[in-house]
Amino acid sequence: MIRSLRVRLMLGAATLAALFMLALLPVLQGAFRSALEGVIEQRLAADAATLISAARIESGRLSMPERLPDEEFNLLESKLLGFIYDRDGTLLWRSPSSGDERIDYRPRYDGEGYDFTRLHDERGVEFFVYDLEVDLLRGQAAAYSIVTMQPASEYQAMLDGLGRQLWLWLGGALLVLLGLLWLGLTWGFGSLRALSRELDEVEGGNRDHLSREHPRELLRLTDSLNRLLDGERRQRERYRDSLGDLAHSLKTPLAVLQGVGEALAEREQARVLQSQVERMSQQVDYQLQRASLRKSGLVRHREPLAQTLETLCGALDKVYRDKRVRVWRDFPAELCVPMERGALFELLGNLLENAYRLCLGQIRVGARATADGCELLVEDDGPGIPVDQRARILQRGERLDSQHPGQGIGTAVVVDILDSYDGELQLEDSELGGACFRMKLPG
Repeated sequence: MIRSLRVRLMLGAATLAALFMLALLPVLQGAFRSALEGVIEQRLAADAATLISAARIESGRLSMPERLPDEEFNLLESKLLGFIYDRDGTLLWRSPSSGDERIDYRPRYDGEGYDFTRLHDERGVEFFVYDLEVDLLRGQAAAYSIVTMQPASEYQAMLDGLGRQLWLWLGGALLVLLGLLWLGLTWGFGSLRALSRELDEVEGGNRDHLSREHPRELLRLTDSLNRLLDGERRQRERYRDSLGDLAHSLKTPLAVLQGVGEALAEREQARVLQSQVERMSQQVDYQLQRASLRKSGLVRHREPLAQTLETLCGALDKVYRDKRVRVWRDFPAELCVPMERGALFELLGNLLENAYRLCLGQIRVGARATADGCELLVEDDGPGIPVDQRARILQRGERLDSQHPGQGIGTAVVVDILDSYDGELQLEDSELGGACFRMKLPG
């Protein structure tokens, strides 16, 4: 499917212009044919008048001079033929130029005055025929048909040449028309390009609203987009205020829990509690920051993967210490992920928590830098995810594992985070036997 509006308009205009040219071609050819036949008829009429001026009636008989005023009638190789018939259609005289022609023509003396038609000789050669009835010749009563003829071959050659010229002219006109149309569309689409630039500025945070300096046809669209932007901005502010209130209400309880954890730091369970309280505090800070920052503000961060993974695995190893999970690290030690620290903790935390819960004993975290960003993998040796269920588990509230507690939002949160960074998530089968979460992040 053609996705360019300008190309669609060009193809549509080119098709209509080509159809118009094809319809115009036979009209022009017909007009030229009629004009050319009119010229030939006038010429043959003038030649018939020449014969009439040269004719005499002597002793009741037609008399013609040996040489006619028009030399074309006197030359054997000439293509202008002349004949004179009586009332009964009997040939009385023929011009010297018609000496070798075998033309079976019978004039019809019916009082109509003249007739312009075509005929073919014995060889199939086509002629134009002008037949003029004469009732009075130099003051004397007469009843003759003065006939002049001309081959149609020259006429057909002119028509063929005109047809070729018309194809060239109309084809050239079509190309010029399409070129002008392309320039016109380029100029006309300048307003759309200006609108696109303003939208880019809105997306980049450099503009709050679209201007009204656009054609009238686009003002309704820009007004609707401005109302949508205002509504989105108000909604984002409500979310930010709600998250701010939530963060404020959780800060004090978290501080109390953290203080209790520090007081009981000598116990193993207290250290686990303290690490989880710190993680909760970090996530509250991250969610508050995410509500107030735009996407462009988050993309600028780069976080070391090894350090984040070490922190998360240390906490999860204590929670799932009975499983003795082994985590394989398959990435360079210095590799950094183009993501803010809190977002990376949230992303890996959800995926690793699922992997720890469902694996049999092995997890592999792989990563590599790519030409356009970074690719991150989290694999396990658990039961895996059926192909027909992979789209379902990415939806908020959907869970395949009903034997463990949870709200079914972990993978949905992962998708939300990746969307905010223009990333992609693919679910595949792991070489370990379980599920593989493959994530691609732009750099």
